[in-house]
Amino acid sequence: MILLMTELPQNLYRASQIRKLDQLAIENYELSADSLMARAGQLAFDVLQQRWPRVSRIAVLCGVGNNGGDGYVVARLAKEAGIEVGVYQVGDEIEVEGAALAAQKALVAKGVPINPYKHGGLASWDVIVDGLFGTGLSREVTGIWHSAIEAINRSEKPVLALDVPSGLNSDTGQAMGACVNATVTTTFIGVKQGCLTGQGLFHCGELVFDDLSVPEDLYSHVPPSARRLNMQYVSSKLGKRMRTAHKGQNGHVLIVGGEEGMSGAVRLAAEAAARVGAGLVSIATRKTHAAILSANRPELMSHGIQVISDFKRLLEKATVVGIGPGLGQSPWAEELFACVMESGLPVVVDADALNLISKDPISHNNWILTPHPGEAAKLLNTTVEKIQQDRFAAVFDLQQRYGGIAVLKGAGTLVTSGDYSIDLTSAGNPGMATGGMGDLLTGVICGLIAQRLSLKDAAKVGVCIHAEAGDRAARYGERGMLASDLMGHLRHLVNA
Repeated sequence: MILLMTELPQNLYRASQIRKLDQLAIENYELSADSLMARAGQLAFDVLQQRWPRVSRIAVLCGVGNNGGDGYVVARLAKEAGIEVGVYQVGDEIEVEGAALAAQKALVAKGVPINPYKHGGLASWDVIVDGLFGTGLSREVTGIWHSAIEAINRSEKPVLALDVPSGLNSDTGQAMGACVNATVTTTFIGVKQGCLTGQGLFHCGELVFDDLSVPEDLYSHVPPSARRLNMQYVSSKLGKRMRTAHKGQNGHVLIVGGEEGMSGAVRLAAEAAARVGAGLVSIATRKTHAAILSANRPELMSHGIQVISDFKRLLEKATVVGIGPGLGQSPWAEELFACVMESGLPVVVDADALNLISKDPISHNNWILTPHPGEAAKLLNTTVEKIQQDRFAAVFDLQQRYGGIAVLKGAGTLVTSGDYSIDLTSAGNPGMATGGMGDLLTGVICGLIAQRLSLKDAAKVGVCIHAEAGDRAARYGERGMLASDLMGHLRHLVNA
């Protein structure tokens, strides 16, 4: 069954798990490697014809492993369909063996020659099929392989990648020196976790999945490494309200922040909490901001904090605290943060509050940390580049070091509670790379906790509806999208 990006299964896998699934399919379910390769090649060819129905000339670049074998099958099917095919062997042809060798021989029997790849020469084809590397790549791409990938990208032609774009580490989502920029990626048996976060989202283009009709029971033998969040999960956690509901049953959110000149951040977080259904929302901020915040959105109760006793009274009424949006790192900010941590309330920590933690690290079990890669780098005393090289490892390290729930924002936001399970949202878009989006997420998660979701569920539901709201807002274009453009979509999504 062919599934598109928006319909992908929830379970995600690492390369070693995909190899295990392949092995079990062959050993326990009497599916030969030849038949699985034939199914993969047929699926890829079907996608090729669907996406480019007028294609007349294709180039297929094949490596020496099974990914190359899939490429041979695509080339044979294209030849049989009357499409002109150029097949280029990258790597020593003598290394081709097993099912891939059988597929190669079947192609040659159709009169299609296998041409040793030489630099360049791909710009004249209509579509390029990438069958160089499969899921197991973990080293830097060099030599003729690097040259072939660069030639594919320079051609500026549509590219169909088989299983994963060549050069992508399918476990981490990192490009290994050079990586194919695919237009469409057809992936088989299981969705690879690295395809849906970091650079994987860019290099894969549109992701199409097919399980190759393996028995459903196969998947019970290999637990997934991660799970993809979707709106079905959201619906399962957000039931309808009782007709007798009142605001006291839906919690009281307190958003803390808004240093001088930064009132917008707390306003966004607070309104987001209200838009997802919190019963009451208060803001603790600098006195100069309080009146105007309440005037612009009278449903928000804004309080100017000059003495800590006033702040403690607010904490006594709160169900959950979101701290960090526009907070700054002054003594005022440090004192408010210390009071929040002493309160024992559940806390969503973002922005400058994360920076305060990075200066004086502590661990806590009753909070959710929501760093972007830059903030995560500070928390883990490393670089943004290291964080992005393996976002799965980074979010797990954050949780292990600081406790609670860790959310690593960015392309393919990740959530973990440290139980060796990681959740991922494949929703979201580059238009969300703008100021205020993180503040919005803080408010969303706080609003869900106020309505009695657990910290783990609130984090997962929160990142999912936040990203989906971003995609809905982006229907009018990604450039120029503002965080406040998501507000109406948030309200719709929590009522869907």
